Amino acid sequence: MQKEIEIKFRVENLGTLARKLRAAGFGVKTPRTHEMNTLYDLPGGVLRGRKELLRLREYGSSWTLTHKSGSKVGRHSSRRELETGVSDGKKMDAILRALGYSPSFCYEKFRAEWTDRKGQVVVDHTPIGDFCEIEGRPRWIDATAKKLGVRPADYITKNYATLFAEWQQEHSSSATEMTFEALKR
Repeated sequence: MQKEIEIKFRVENLGTLARKLRAAGFGVKTPRTHEMNTLYDLPGGVLRGRKELLRLREYGSSWTLTHKSGSKVGRHSSRRELETGVSDGKKMDAILRALGYSPSFCYEKFRAEWTDRKGQVVVDHTPIGDFCEIEGRPRWIDATAKKLGVRPADYITKNYATLFAEWQQEHSSSATEMTFEALKR
């Protein structure tokens, strides 16, 4: 079973971050691409109660189904992750619903993927701000963060659902989805 180890941090200026990434030896793996994510759960929030996540993601023209579990948060976020490609996202949604799952949260972003062939950095433009995720081995994450001028005090180990819940409270928002359309209202 694969482990996902990562940190996020807020990005104040996307252009400055891109220059720092290039200077640190990173190249664009995937240019800015639209991404829509739907989290699913059983009635009563069974998965959420177990701190698990079931996500169907549409990234450009590709679909991925992901299950995350076993959350461990320290300096870095670490979770077990099972992921597989899906050829037909609409049918996968129908299968999940037939099994008793229903959408519990939707969020979207525009994501660009960068790599130095040792790990991955993604830059996300979301309705609640810009973020960067550094994913890889812990030492590589810390070394990369340092190259980008990010201090451990700036690390964020929360997921987007939690960040959105905090944003909702801070902005007294009644939006229930982290989508550009929902936050325009």
